[in-house]
Amino acid sequence: MGTACSALYSLYALYGIPRAWNLQAIQVYFQSIITTKDFIYFIYSLTFVTSHLCLKFALIPILCRALEHVAKFLRRNFNRSTLYRKYLENPCLWVESNTTTLSILSSHAEIGVGFLLIISLFSSVMLLSSVTSFFYWLTIVWMLLKLMYRAPVTTGYHQSVWAKIGRMANPLVQQYAPFLNGPVSAIQRWWLR
Repeated sequence: MGTACSALYSLYALYGIPRAWNLQAIQVYFQSIITTKDFIYFIYSLTFVTSHLCLKFALIPILCRALEHVAKFLRRNFNRSTLYRKYLENPCLWVESNTTTLSILSSHAEIGVGFLLIISLFSSVMLLSSVTSFFYWLTIVWMLLKLMYRAPVTTGYHQSVWAKIGRMANPLVQQYAPFLNGPVSAIQRWWLR
C-alpha cells in the first residue's frame, strides 16, 4: 500500500491533476502519465493490494522499487551522517549502481506472476474460489504486463525477458507439441497489436 501511495503522490507532484474534469481533459492527462514508471507501479500495487490472492512472489517488484527509493532518499538526506557513511553508504551505492539488475529482476517477477496466475487456474484451491473474480485478476495482470511491454521505461527489460522465454519455449513447442503453434501464434499476434 505504501508503494501505491508514494507512486500516486509522485504522479501528483510531477503531473498535477487534470486541467478540467471533462472526458477529453482526463483522456489527455492519462495519455501523458500512462507510460510512466510511477503509474505502472501504482496500478501494479493497487492490483495486488485489492486482490484476495496470496502471491508473495508479486512483492518482489514492489520491494525492488521501494529499495531504489529508500537508497535515493538516504543518499540525498543523510550523506553527511556518520551512521550513514559507516553502515549504509555501501549498500546504497550498490543499489544505485545496480538499478538495471533490479529492473530485470522486477521484470522476471512480474512475468512470473502472470504465469503463476495461469498455473493456479488449474489448481484445486482456485477451483474452490470464484472463477469469475480470478479471471478478472488474470485479465488485469496480463493487460498490465502488456502495458509494461510497451511502456518506454520498462520495455527494454520486458522485451529481453520475453525474448528469453521465446528462445526457451519455442523449440520445446516445435519438438513436443506442434499442435500448439496455432494458439501460440494467435496469442503472440494479440500481444503485439
